[in-house]
Amino acid sequence: MAVREKTNNWYGYKKHVSVDMQTGLINKIAVTPANVPDSKGLKLVCPSHGAIYADKGYCGKYAETIAKYNGCHLAAVKKNNMKSKNRDLDKWYIKLRSPYERVFSKSKKRTRYIGVMKNQFPVFMEAICFNLKRLVSLKENLCPN
Repeated sequence: MAVREKTNNWYGYKKHVSVDMQTGLINKIAVTPANVPDSKGLKLVCPSHGAIYADKGYCGKYAETIAKYNGCHLAAVKKNNMKSKNRDLDKWYIKLRSPYERVFSKSKKRTRYIGVMKNQFPVFMEAICFNLKRLVSLKENLCPN
């Protein structure tokens, strides 16, 4: 009797975003198919140095390897079933990340196109628009006149 593997079909795309925590501007953005794990998307948007505060999708060994390779410290919220979960540390990470979640709340959740390359362009243009709006608000905060 043959053993049949469980296969999950995922339709859609995932957007991976790197946000600068000092200014709130989008540094890097990438689109992957929905069946690609989040940790594999980190390779596309990983910064060259600093700390990475990420959600539960980026808490695996592969993401840690990518972060170390790029000279970064991965500070991802751990999944509930992980032995190394520290709830207090995770609460601190969530509080630290919360001001930058506005990047995700302002973006569209639906797509019009089929194909990663066709979806990459609108996502890139949304990031440019977001950064321009953010720059205006940063300028107003720095120079009230």
